[in-house]
Amino acid sequence: MADNALGRFLRARREATAPPATGRRRTPGLRRSELADRAGISVEYLTRLERGTDRSPSGQVLSALADALTMTADERVHLYRLIKAGTNCTPAPPPPLRPTVQAMLDTLEPAAAAVLSPAGDVLASTARFREISGLDDEPNLVRFAFSPQALAHYPDWDQVANDRAATLRAAADLGDHAAAALAFELSLTAGAAFTDRYDAASSLPAATGTERWGAHLLAFETLYLAGEGEHRLVIYFGQH
Repeated sequence: MADNALGRFLRARREATAPPATGRRRTPGLRRSELADRAGISVEYLTRLERGTDRSPSGQVLSALADALTMTADERVHLYRLIKAGTNCTPAPPPPLRPTVQAMLDTLEPAAAAVLSPAGDVLASTARFREISGLDDEPNLVRFAFSPQALAHYPDWDQVANDRAATLRAAADLGDHAAAALAFELSLTAGAAFTDRYDAASSLPAATGTERWGAHLLAFETLYLAGEGEHRLVIYFGQH
């Protein structure tokens, strides 16, 4: 990470955070000891982060620091981008869809259906899915579930958020690098709303069930497709 951008950002936020009301202070903001105590880490480790001698903190540490510094949603996103900019490791793109899979999806029109990667990336979908899913330009179902727009789109948001987190946890536990990278991202950008559900996931996500998207009550079925990509086809049926 060029010029220790992460360390400079953490120090700037620490110095801009209001300290406890304990009388006159020589320095602005929080002391390192105060921030370390709030985040549950050692002063020595925080010093290494700010000085740039340690540039690979875990998602748990970064989330704790973001909480302790009361970072806004935009600041959490910026924090994640700083980490991402300092690494050269990006998940490999999913393998392309077989023509027969695309043809099968085409035959499902006008139903809502999508082919998903293990990490929840929408690889292909029907027009009806794009119309009612609420995703717009967001290409990932899990990331969308923990966005501000999701609360209005999913009347049963708690259920959907639990299911999306469990899906991501299952994929990450099986070694899917894109799922692990997304879990790291959401641990920073969504904070406890995501990490509490991700850490508590103790069962495999349901392959069939119901979800409400806006005014639509949908039943869904999941078909797992053969091939190295471990793609799944999810078909949604309107309920009356």
